[in-house]
Amino acid sequence: MEELLAYPFANLFPLFGDQHRPEMIVAALVAGTLAIAALLPTFRRARAARDCSEQRLSLLVKNASDYAICMLDREGRVAQWNAGVEHLTGYSAQDMTGMPIARLFTVRDRAEGVPEQVLETAATTGVCKGLWRCERRDGTHFWADSTIEMVRDKDGGHLGYSFITHDVTRTRQAQDKVARTSRQLDTAMESLQEGLCLFDASERVVFCNRRFRDLWALDAADCTPGTPLGRLIVSGFMHPDGPEHIAELQWAIRRNLEEAALEEDGAPIVKDLADARAVSITNRPLPGGGWVTTCTDITEQRRSEARIEYMALHDPLTGLPNRARHCLRLDSKIEQAARNRRQVAVVAIDFNRFKEINDTYGHAAGDRVLQAISDRLVAGCRDGEAIARLGGVEFAAAKSFADMAELKEFITRVHDCIVSPLEEGGHRVTVGASLGVALYPRDGTNRETLLNNADLAMHRAKSTIGQTVCFFEAEMDEHARARRQLANELRHAVTHGELRLLYQPQRSLKTGALSGYEALVRWHHPKRGVIAPDKFISLAEETGDIFAIGEWVLREACREARHWPVQQKVAVNLSPVQFLQQGLVDLVRTILVETGLSPRRLELEITETAIIADKLRALHCLRQFKAMGVSVAIDDFGTGYSSLDTLHSFPFDKIKIDKSFLLRSDSNSQARAIIRAVLALGRSLDIPVLAEGVENESQLRILESEGCDEAQGYYFGPPGAAPSMELAEAANF
Repeated sequence: MEELLAYPFANLFPLFGDQHRPEMIVAALVAGTLAIAALLPTFRRARAARDCSEQRLSLLVKNASDYAICMLDREGRVAQWNAGVEHLTGYSAQDMTGMPIARLFTVRDRAEGVPEQVLETAATTGVCKGLWRCERRDGTHFWADSTIEMVRDKDGGHLGYSFITHDVTRTRQAQDKVARTSRQLDTAMESLQEGLCLFDASERVVFCNRRFRDLWALDAADCTPGTPLGRLIVSGFMHPDGPEHIAELQWAIRRNLEEAALEEDGAPIVKDLADARAVSITNRPLPGGGWVTTCTDITEQRRSEARIEYMALHDPLTGLPNRARHCLRLDSKIEQAARNRRQVAVVAIDFNRFKEINDTYGHAAGDRVLQAISDRLVAGCRDGEAIARLGGVEFAAAKSFADMAELKEFITRVHDCIVSPLEEGGHRVTVGASLGVALYPRDGTNRETLLNNADLAMHRAKSTIGQTVCFFEAEMDEHARARRQLANELRHAVTHGELRLLYQPQRSLKTGALSGYEALVRWHHPKRGVIAPDKFISLAEETGDIFAIGEWVLREACREARHWPVQQKVAVNLSPVQFLQQGLVDLVRTILVETGLSPRRLELEITETAIIADKLRALHCLRQFKAMGVSVAIDDFGTGYSSLDTLHSFPFDKIKIDKSFLLRSDSNSQARAIIRAVLALGRSLDIPVLAEGVENESQLRILESEGCDEAQGYYFGPPGAAPSMELAEAANF
């Protein structure tokens, strides 16, 4: 505009031609000049605003500290530099102006030609973006998220490059940490001993580890993320027997998930594989849908359980079924005989003069004789026949038969296996035997009656000179009459005040401290004297008097324990019959309230026999005791049907090893093995173990070496008077 105003006015005339009059031209020029003069302030304000905006933008770029911005020339040297670059790198504008941008790259990247590659890419494609490690003036490194873009003039000529970057070190470190955690998690998942597979809400695989694939012999391609459950089953998961079972297995998993959602611990699915392995499959629902499947190889666990169950159901010396196993088999035979209208012979066997063998040749020789006889009995056993060792020299047999000739042949064969001479240590050894026989259904319709009647017949044979086999007869009731008389007298024992409680101390083997007492009942008969519980408890169970006796024992024990130091417990035995009593839980609660004893100081001891009669009801009852705060111990463990299932079904507070094992531990390796196995079982289940029957220091050392928790027995003190009475007598003295 300024150039236009300075242009000679006269020179404008030729531009319009001669045909126009000067006055018209002058008028036009004057009008145009006035218009331009009117617009000139507007043009100047716009230019000033543009210059101001550019200046502000330049200041903003120069002073920005979060982003490093600089201009490079065509060779990649720094031409302009903002405050962000100084803040980020520590270099000033004077340090870097004219220096190559490669100075900001690490030594390693410069050696590998990374800066040149970046500039070449920007020159070729127009822009290069990337994440590079850069170096500050002090030598420290940082991660830079950068963009290098070619700058051109209005004609497209290459002027240089713009370089924009910012520090993302913290973000990169966080990403690296997440990546490391993810890798560690993947490693942990892959190293699990359990197979793990995660499913989403649409029943598709999200993740599965190597152990899962190995358990089911799957390839990685069989269980990639997104694989449907049905296809996974087809590939081998849960080993379907055919396509028709796929829907059944899917339904089983869905049902298992529903059960797990309703209960805190749903039952797992167990699959037996063709290679004799067993896998336990647990499904747990996840919040928001989906579930996690955990697969555990329980083959060894099953073998261990089978070994322990075998030990619990078989005699450790001879390997024959024990009393618990014999009772189960006898129940089965009676049930089958009732359906098939056959008869069952129940035979009670007792060896005669066996004590002479132990006294003459030693107990080890006696054990070898028992083993040899047992081997004979097993070898001669046929279908429908059973042999068991109930304890000591007490054996039992049973046979299903159709006619008496068949039965007599069986009895003769059993008798001959026992009494045939044996060679032991170069000596000829002969054992006698007395056999009592009771028949189903003639002599009884249930196992207990038949066993009792067979035992009565055996004692008749044993007491009759020259008789080795005796069948039960109705007139064999003299002993039964005596028991009935004793039962009549027992019925009044509580009301007549004839029962007394003795207390046997229990001690911790770790600290030596007195932990409590077990209450033991005795019957002070006015004519017969002191009667031990093994003489009348079974009778009380038969007559039902056990309920009154058990209530008296529980109330007296709680009342007595109320006077002891607060850390000591009192242990009270519950009879299997008493345990089936309706209202037992309410009775215990009432007695605790009446006596004022804290529930945590009462320990109830039960045998597994009390549980297996009605397991569901028994476990419900035990859980109510636990809810009250009362401890529960399983008594006589190892002598009856001591199964892992019972220990798993209910969290017992203590396991009591029967004293018979400890009494034989000095000379019987099998007894020591059972003690060791029970203690190991207690440790694995985190259940304390108490051993009964400690009579000498040798037995105590065995328990201490095996890590037993508590013990009781005559070594620590026999059953005695109430501790509160002893304290009172000591105070008076």
